[in-house]
Amino acid sequence: MTILPPDENEKQTREPSRIINPRREFLKSAGLFTGTVAALGGGLELLSRRPGAAAEGVLPELVGQAKKPLGPYDVPDAVTPYQQATTYNNFYEFGTDKADPARMAASLKPRPWTVKLDGEVKKPQTVDIDTLQSWFPLEDRIYRMRCVEGWSMVMPWLGFPLAGLIRRMNPTSKAKYVQFTALLDPKQFPGQRGNVLDWPYVEGLRLDEALHPLAFMAVGLAGRVLPGQNGAPLRLAVPWKYGFKSIKSIVRITLTEKQPKTTWSLAAPDEYGFYANVNPHVDHPRWSQATERRIGELSRRPTLMFNGYADQVASLYSGLDLKKNF
Repeated sequence: MTILPPDENEKQTREPSRIINPRREFLKSAGLFTGTVAALGGGLELLSRRPGAAAEGVLPELVGQAKKPLGPYDVPDAVTPYQQATTYNNFYEFGTDKADPARMAASLKPRPWTVKLDGEVKKPQTVDIDTLQSWFPLEDRIYRMRCVEGWSMVMPWLGFPLAGLIRRMNPTSKAKYVQFTALLDPKQFPGQRGNVLDWPYVEGLRLDEALHPLAFMAVGLAGRVLPGQNGAPLRLAVPWKYGFKSIKSIVRITLTEKQPKTTWSLAAPDEYGFYANVNPHVDHPRWSQATERRIGELSRRPTLMFNGYADQVASLYSGLDLKKNF
C-alpha cells in the first residue's frame, strides 16, 4: 500500500473524481441536483457539547487509555488519517460536494438531542442522547468503509453494538426490520433546503442484520467525539454494506413488521437496493464494483465480497439471490 505525502493526499482527495461523479450525474439527470448550497461558515469543528466532555473533544472515557491490540471485529488495515476521514465525506444534508460536510458542519447542534425508540416494541420511549449512550460501555472498532461510488476508507469508530440497543427496546414478536430516521431540520442541514433527495434520510436493516455483532452505533471517531460531518451525535456503521446504508445523525429508530423504505432505493430503485451489500460481482448499472480506490493509495485494489467480512456475514444471506436482492 502506498501512502501519499499529506499534500498529495490533500490534492488527490479534493480533486473531483471520475468515479464519484456518477451519482451527482444521476441527480442532475433526474432534475434533483440544486447545486452548491450557501456556505454557513465553519470548517472542521470537533463537537464536544456533552457535559463533562474534554475541551478538545476527546471522549472522557477514553482519555489515558493505552493503545489496545486489535479486537475480534477489527481489520488489520492501515487506518485512514483523521484529516482525510473528516474532510472527504458524503453527507448530502450539508451539500453534494465531498468538502461541503466539513465546511458546513458547524451548523449542526448535536446537543440537546433526543432519539425516539418506537414501533414494534413493548415500551416506546424518547431518550436523551447522553442517557442512551450511558446505557452501554464504549468500544472501539476499526472497520472498512466502502462507498458505492468506488472509493473506500478504514475508520476507527467508537460506540456500542446495535444489538444491545435493539434488545433494550424489547421487540415484540412482530418486529422483523429496523428503520432509522435522520434529523430533518433545514436550519441545521442546509442541504435539506433543496430537493436533492426526499428528506428526512431514512434507512433500514433486517432485524437479524441489526442484531449481528458487526452492526455498530458510532458516537466517536479516533478517540474524539463524532464530528458533525461524520454523523454526530449518533450514526450507524454496517461495514459489509455500501456506505450509504450507514445513516448519520439519527433521531428515530423504529422496529417494523414490513420492510421499510430507504432514501436511495426511493430515489433510484434500479441502482440502489435495500440490501446494498458490497458485492464485486454485481456492478452498479453505470460503473463496475470490481475494484475500489482506498483513499491515500495510488492504485485501485480489488473489492472483496461483503467488503472482506464474508466469513462473518455470508450466512445471513444463505439462499438469497444477491443479484436480485442487491
